[in-house]
Amino acid sequence: MKTIIHCIITVVLFMIACNAFALEVPLTTEEVTDMEVTGVFTLILYGGRFLDDIETVAILDLEKDQYTFEPFAPEFDYIVKKEVPAKKALETAKKFVSFHHAFHKLILSRILDKKGNTIGYEVRPLYMPFVYGISDVLDVYYWLKEGNKVKVTIRLTPSVDRTRFPGNGNGDAGGGGGG
Repeated sequence: MKTIIHCIITVVLFMIACNAFALEVPLTTEEVTDMEVTGVFTLILYGGRFLDDIETVAILDLEKDQYTFEPFAPEFDYIVKKEVPAKKALETAKKFVSFHHAFHKLILSRILDKKGNTIGYEVRPLYMPFVYGISDVLDVYYWLKEGNKVKVTIRLTPSVDRTRFPGNGNGDAGGGGGG
């Protein structure tokens, strides 16, 4: 009987822990114009690793605030430049995300903390929709963690990921070898 009660308590605690993580909501973004970007930034250039890399985004982390952005990726997937003035940061970010042959235009968005304060900016490419089926091929999320760290997760949308890398564990044929 004690074993059953112990198992039930363990399952309930596990379910509560899972729900606590499921309720976590990413920070929001909203589109802005170049004129609204002021200050000095740590510029994070993610992607651009090869000529056909569409998993590319630039993040302008406002310096001298309480937040620090940290991409959830290996360090070789991004470049960090510190103390970059707004005009130079935007110029560099725009050039960085627009290199791809299917680039159409970009979106500039402010990243807001839970109180609605601007803590940084995102420069994201949009591609010609007939190339990948959609213009916005990225899922980018900002997660506020303890110590005022902002974890950034960046990945291709599932529909684009499946078409670019068939056989990556989604049941499609033609993928990696047997195991």
